[in-house]
Amino acid sequence: MFWIRFRSSIILMIITITTIMLGGKVLFGTVLAISLIGMMELYRTIKMNKSLLGIIGYLACIALDFLILYQYEQYNMGLFMAFLLILLLIYVFTFPKYRTEQVAIVFLGLFYVGVMLSYLYKVRVVEDGAYLVWLIFIGAWGSDTSAYCTGMLIGKHKILPKLSPKKSLEGCIGGVVGAALLGLLYGTIIKDQITGIGNPQFAFAIICGASSVISQIGDLAASAIKRNHDVKDYGNLIPGHGGILDRFDSIIFVAPIVYSLAKIL
Repeated sequence: MFWIRFRSSIILMIITITTIMLGGKVLFGTVLAISLIGMMELYRTIKMNKSLLGIIGYLACIALDFLILYQYEQYNMGLFMAFLLILLLIYVFTFPKYRTEQVAIVFLGLFYVGVMLSYLYKVRVVEDGAYLVWLIFIGAWGSDTSAYCTGMLIGKHKILPKLSPKKSLEGCIGGVVGAALLGLLYGTIIKDQITGIGNPQFAFAIICGASSVISQIGDLAASAIKRNHDVKDYGNLIPGHGGILDRFDSIIFVAPIVYSLAKIL
């Protein structure tokens, strides 16, 4: 299992680095594909992945991403309202085929996966985006690694034993501190390349530390959804890791935080 996870991690890292460096339409297409697969995995937990509601969800995600690509984001609210209205129309005119919670989760899927992941592309296209986008992965995966190592070494106090028995308070703190230090290091290395932020070291440490907090909440939220529906993994697309949502659960929450804090700082 270790070597399966290791090989998958290497392949995933190569794909991530390549698409992020290329940016543009390549990154856009990759984010869109990941979003659609992630939504399908979420919808599968309620058996909506092949339903009419699910198909409407996929189409809404595609429409959202193209509005972002062509800079028509002022129409996003209209899209969200139209999406909800169409879901409710289907719910009413096919009653009692679908349950209320199924309609609600299909609607949630667009925001939980589609909207949140779109910030990966949005970070990449802002000023200094070629450098800022890596903060998403430092804040998410760097936090995971730091939290895991700290928890293994000194973790004693369990925070949510019913939801995530292995997570400790020490590990959570270690994740935040580790991510902040990695952000500080990254800012020190590339500070001369950054033009839009006055103090990259301080700013990146803050961004990555805050991202770690949000990352851990996102990871726990994904676990809660799986436990509610008795699902071990969202899928098996990535051998040894599970599905897209199993590997990108923290990225989903971190990308909007990095975008927002980068704008502020």
